[in-house]
Amino acid sequence: MHERKHDDSGEASGRRARGELESGVLAALWGAEQPLTARQAMERLPGDLAYTTVLTILTRLYDKGMLVRHRAGRGYAYAPARDEASHTAERMRTLLERGSDREAVLTRFVSELSEEDEQLLHRLLAGPDADRTDEGR
Repeated sequence: MHERKHDDSGEASGRRARGELESGVLAALWGAEQPLTARQAMERLPGDLAYTTVLTILTRLYDKGMLVRHRAGRGYAYAPARDEASHTAERMRTLLERGSDREAVLTRFVSELSEEDEQLLHRLLAGPDADRTDEGR
């Protein structure tokens, strides 16, 4: 039996967590101007990932509804089902819903915003009819 060496994060050394790989693949797809095949996605990712690893991640993301695909030769070309902002907002909402104390989570989140982000949040919460003093920027 072989033992795996682990770093401080508990991950096997030399290996990335599946979530990290999925995030990297999504970032590559968001950065592309058109859908990518598994090989094209692999070429945009850092490191030495195997083609089969990238294909597995693409298939998992597709199965989760995070990607759309169409035939491209003998395989598929993949694109994100939603834009990056929509994806991030959904992740934030999911994390908030998992917390046991929504008020504490939101309070901590807001307290750690930059002044610029806090002003943006105020404007967004005020709605589209609010006075927009810096609209010309």
